[in-house]
Amino acid sequence: MIPPAALPVAGADVVAAFESMASVVNVRLRGAAGRTDHLVLAVTELFAEVEAQCTRFDPDSPLMQANAAADDWFRVPARCYAAILAAEDAYRVTAGRFDPRVLRALHAIGYDRTLPFARGRVVVDEGRAVAGVVARPWRPEFDGEHYAVRVGTEPIDLGGIGKGLALRWAADLIAAEWSNFLIEAGGDCYLAGDGPSGDGWQVAVEDPSGAPDPLAVLSVRDAACATSSTRIRNWVAGGRRVHHIIDPWTGAPGGDGLRSVTVAGPDPAMAEVWSKVLFLSGRDRIADAAAVRGLAALWVAEDGTVGTSPPMAPLVIWRAAE
Repeated sequence: MIPPAALPVAGADVVAAFESMASVVNVRLRGAAGRTDHLVLAVTELFAEVEAQCTRFDPDSPLMQANAAADDWFRVPARCYAAILAAEDAYRVTAGRFDPRVLRALHAIGYDRTLPFARGRVVVDEGRAVAGVVARPWRPEFDGEHYAVRVGTEPIDLGGIGKGLALRWAADLIAAEWSNFLIEAGGDCYLAGDGPSGDGWQVAVEDPSGAPDPLAVLSVRDAACATSSTRIRNWVAGGRRVHHIIDPWTGAPGGDGLRSVTVAGPDPAMAEVWSKVLFLSGRDRIADAAAVRGLAALWVAEDGTVGTSPPMAPLVIWRAAE
């Protein structure tokens, strides 16, 4: 998705951008200049806190220490605890189609470090495997009094929900003081209030083939948008093109026939989760999967065909000719 912050907005707004969670985070508070600058600092600190506590790229992070503890109780900071709890809730709501226990599968295809995706073609060891089936069921345990968890013997990755949670918590923080704003991180966003035009915020859905023009424009108000796409995070492992959206039921990259899925909904974290779950449905099943849940979804197939679910149709105010 093309960041809505890139669209022109007039007036005395608070506008800020910073890097966090492998994304550029954009914050725009409509007509708030001189009154809410402190909110930008609070949002910046929140994202930094979530990243530090929930990253899988630092072996000393609370998440990775909880993974190392496996079946033993381990105390984690508040944000990490809340994130693992939210991941378990998403696991239950999606009947296991969202499952954070994909860390070993990601490592198996070479995503055990930050890869230079933006620099072009990436190739990892030719001898690496491309699969690793995840065990089931997942039954983590929680001690809310002490913020302690037992995640189990299969290590977890919060990359499929962490950015959405940071957006959820940041949006709640801003909404307590301001009603007309957007916050966007790497194309996932929450948009509140009237937006620049008074009719909501306009969000451009990017072409996952890399073409400069968007495929559609959505009008969104008091809702989130999240996109799962293979445009950037794809590479070659063992002579095979792979990507980061792992199907927990096979342990391999999923989403046959699809390039991207965008979901709009009330909550950024669950929009992120559902975009991945629908992506894993593949081209042949995504329409039915979206219908079962009543999700507002737009998807782009490998041949460039764009599909939308009925709840998404009212949000689409422009669509490129096919």
